[in-house]
This record gives sequence, structure tokens and C-alpha cells, in this order.
Amino acid sequence: MKNWEEDDTDGHCTAQQDLSDAQKVADKLGIKLHTVNFSSDYWDDVFEHFLQEHKKGRTPNPDVLCNQKIKFKAFLDYALNLGADKISTGHYARITQENEIFQLKVGLDNNKDQSYFLHLLNQHQLSKSLFPLGEINKNEVRKIATENGFVTANKKDSTGICFIGERNFSEFLQTYLPTQQGDIVDENGQFIKHHQGLAFYTIGQRKGLEIGGGLAPQERLGLLLINA
Repeated sequence: MKNWEEDDTDGHCTAQQDLSDAQKVADKLGIKLHTVNFSSDYWDDVFEHFLQEHKKGRTPNPDVLCNQKIKFKAFLDYALNLGADKISTGHYARITQENEIFQLKVGLDNNKDQSYFLHLLNQHQLSKSLFPLGEINKNEVRKIATENGFVTANKKDSTGICFIGERNFSEFLQTYLPTQQGDIVDENGQFIKHHQGLAFYTIGQRKGLEIGGGLAPQERLGLLLINA
């Protein structure tokens, strides 16, 4: 499943390596690997919303919307049309059923739980999904993969948003959103410095503000309010 079309010459996104690994796993299992491109859907249903929220000074989590709109909607529909009964993913979460109601629950590995990223899934989506890794911890997963000779056994955990990767977040946003200078003030309204636009900041932020340098960690300034 491909969700992002941008050329990635700097290697921020691991899509090509992920595809290669998926092919090797499929070959080992003796199953056919299907590939599908949802880049257009991702742009329309996830990324545009991501940008609009940042324009308003809010900080959305695109992974939550991606799960709802892409992985468990567009991809689920694709899989069902192929004749699949359900889709199985590597999310660290669990699904239980009581009185015909499907419930999303945290994964047993508290350090890897991903139930938050799945909280928008509806009953149909939950009924058609399997999360086998939710019942075991990450170390067990790696052990099983190693014992069975999968190339992904020691693969680095995926973190962050693929299309941003290791890039500076503000610099990435400025590719799509214009800067609009404003003032950063303290609680008394005293001017501290200029900022580059509400879209590039989030409530609670300390890192990247470039204020309060030299202060002890507990005394560093953080962003309390965005006045949009």
C-alpha cells in the first residue's frame, strides 16, 4: 500500500525498502503480494485535513485519520473486493466482542500499545480486522520472526510520520503553508520574539521555540496558548 507520491531522494521515507521486505516475506510464505496506490485518497482525505488544521493553529495526528480513512476504509474495501474475509495488521491493540458489540482494547505490551491511533474505527471496521500482535509483546514478535527466518525480524521500529521522516517539521510544513509572522509574548503580554506563523507551533511545545536558552529544564519556557 502506497500513500505518498513525493520523490524521496534523501531517504526520509522507507517505502521502497518496505515494499522489498514485504515481497521477501510474501515469497517466504508462498503467497502473492498485491500492491495498491492510495496516494490520491491520502492527499484528499488525510493530508489536506492535516494542513487545514495546522492553519488554524491546531495539531492533528494524521496517523489517526489515515487508519480511519485509508488503512481501514480504502484498503479494507480493496481487500474485501479481492475476496478476503478480514484484514490483519501489525498494530499493538486488541479487539474483543461482547453481545455482538466489537470493542477496541489496549495491547498487552503497554510500551507498544497503539489503540489510540485506532480509536476512530467503527463497528464494521473492527469486525473486519485482526490484530494478532496485540496479544504478545514486541520481544516475542521479534523472537518468532527470527525463529522463522523473516528478514524483518530485526527491522527498526517505525516512528513518526513517513512523509516527514527525519526532516525538520517546521521546514516541511513551510513547503505547503505560507509563513505569517506574529508575536510571541509572555503571560504578561511582554514581547519575546517574532514567530513564523501559527501553523508551525503547538500547545505545550518547548523544543524549537528558541527562547529561554540557558535556563534549567524545569524553568524553560513553553507554549501555553495560541491566539488564532
